Amino acid sequence: MENLSLVLWRERELLETLQCCLEQEQLVLTNDRTRWLARVAREVEEVLTELRETELLRSVAADAVARSHGLPSHPSLRAIAAVAGEPWRTILLDHHAALIRATAELSELAAVNRELLRAGHAATREALTELGVAS
Repeated sequence: MENLSLVLWRERELLETLQCCLEQEQLVLTNDRTRWLARVAREVEEVLTELRETELLRSVAADAVARSHGLPSHPSLRAIAAVAGEPWRTILLDHHAALIRATAELSELAAVNRELLRAGHAATREALTELGVAS
């Protein structure tokens, strides 16, 4: 359980870092500071790579806990919490709630950023058309 909790903490930290990167991306887009866009996008990709690696570690840790508690492979966090004694039940449910919140916040940020990128792309195409440059 301790290993699983440590991996979940790492995942939460990475989600927070991703949120920071997406907020930076939004600031770059809304303030026409596009020279930094490639750099911010690269940072987002780096965090996403770390997140994928951490998700694999979480899966391995969760499977180990599942085996020791007689659960099937690839259990949900809630399924593990349901069979865990205290304080682990509370800790795991706290992780679950935090991950749900972070995911919702990230989804909102990503949607806004996609719209900003789409609008910027459309404006660029329109400006090129007005200048008579093929886009």
